[in-house]
Amino acid sequence: MKYIKYHLVLGLIVTSILACGRTGDEGNFSALENTRPKGQASVVDNDSDKNILQVAMGSEDHTTLVAAVEAAGIEHVLVNAGPLTVFAPVNTAFDALPAGTVDNLLRPENKADLATILTRHAAPGSYDKESLIKSAEKGRTLYMATGDYLEINVDGDKVQVGGATILATIPTSNGIIHVVDSVILPSE
Repeated sequence: MKYIKYHLVLGLIVTSILACGRTGDEGNFSALENTRPKGQASVVDNDSDKNILQVAMGSEDHTTLVAAVEAAGIEHVLVNAGPLTVFAPVNTAFDALPAGTVDNLLRPENKADLATILTRHAAPGSYDKESLIKSAEKGRTLYMATGDYLEINVDGDKVQVGGATILATIPTSNGIIHVVDSVILPSE
């Protein structure tokens, strides 16, 4: 009797798994896999608080940034557990770059350069505006994911990191987004 119950339960589990896996495409899972990004960036979770990438993807002011992140293939960086502080340039910041700069960076052969520029906008750790102000008061610089250190300047309520002015701050599930008015480029 115990043997029959075991096989009956096992059979129900296998049947349930197979039934849930049906796509209506005669079990063609490879077509479905090729339409989704790989890694954590492909996880769909409508219940949890939004991560940095999800917030950026939902912002009309950050469509150029999102396109650049996708072209550089670094979506996984913005969805990891963090914490991470991202200085997210608005579309007009990209528009202010010399003509053709963004189009050139979005080319596949410039993927590594684009990834470096975007990574320069991320700092490991969680730095709200108040902690940036305190760091500036102590003369500290901010360590970025590229290994660079950016200067923090405070003038009244205006806070700048690497020359980019913080326009707004958005907390996320894996860190903080500071919306900034310019692209932080490497100094030459």
